[in-house]
Amino acid sequence: MSLAVAASGAGHYVKMVHNGIEYADMQLIAESYDILASVYGLSAAAIGDVFAAWNATELESYLIEITAIVLRKRDATGGALVDAILDEAEQKGTGRWTAQSALDLGVPLTAITEAVYARALSARRDLRRLAAEAFQRPAQAPLAASPSDLEAIRRALYAAKIVSYAQGFEQMSAASEEYGWALNLGEIAAIWRGGCIIRARMLDRIMQAYAASPPPANLLLAEAFRNAVAAAEGDWRRVVGLAVASGVATPAFSSTLAYYDGLRRARGPANVLQGLRDYFGAHTYRRLDKPGVFHTRWGQDGEEVAAGSPG
Repeated sequence: MSLAVAASGAGHYVKMVHNGIEYADMQLIAESYDILASVYGLSAAAIGDVFAAWNATELESYLIEITAIVLRKRDATGGALVDAILDEAEQKGTGRWTAQSALDLGVPLTAITEAVYARALSARRDLRRLAAEAFQRPAQAPLAASPSDLEAIRRALYAAKIVSYAQGFEQMSAASEEYGWALNLGEIAAIWRGGCIIRARMLDRIMQAYAASPPPANLLLAEAFRNAVAAAEGDWRRVVGLAVASGVATPAFSSTLAYYDGLRRARGPANVLQGLRDYFGAHTYRRLDKPGVFHTRWGQDGEEVAAGSPG
């Protein structure tokens, strides 16, 4: 079914997810700006020049393009306009709705959700001012921004963007299956590439990924994106570590890296969660070594029994 003839519910849903990805994209841009300004002490105009250069790479997109314009803009005082703009981000709700739907579908939408939370925190300006006085950050001399430092941030930004798009497309796939929409994800990428806020060069690669047979279960598993993320991993960790050490909040960078690390583990720590759930609520668990569902009688004789067994 093509997007053009999809049910109205499907069309609205796709637009909602587009706007959610836009939230994540913009948050990652803002965090990149914050690192360059707070850690390296670069001026808004200098950071604008960095974004302009990045727009000639695989990061090319409408949002990267206009970021350079916004950061270079001077107001009537002669100073950078962005330095005079109040640091409270408003929202119309589409990012929040995207995150809420992802929770309903059981899709781990960490980048968009953290972007929504970041906007919510930005709106707590009075509280942030009180906290800034209570928890003062130690003064740090700006680091010199070498070409390798700028390249590390660029590569980390691209890797994090891949994750945010992968999560958004996974959500649309889950919704399509849940509601019987038969969405064509490659066609959606083509429409977005043709003209939208998040139109970006990487949408070409997304179109190619979904043209493959079979298409990838997750965009991170498509060869082009798998190779790009693997190549950027060291820089990604370096940038997140630098931000943490410098006291610069990077919720979107950090959450996308955590998602990547969690996704690539064939066995994670959820076994402990299931053990705890069984202990306090008799929620049962399954085992690796045999089929069935089990419960341990923790407060009784400590014996393991098959779920539903008497006693």
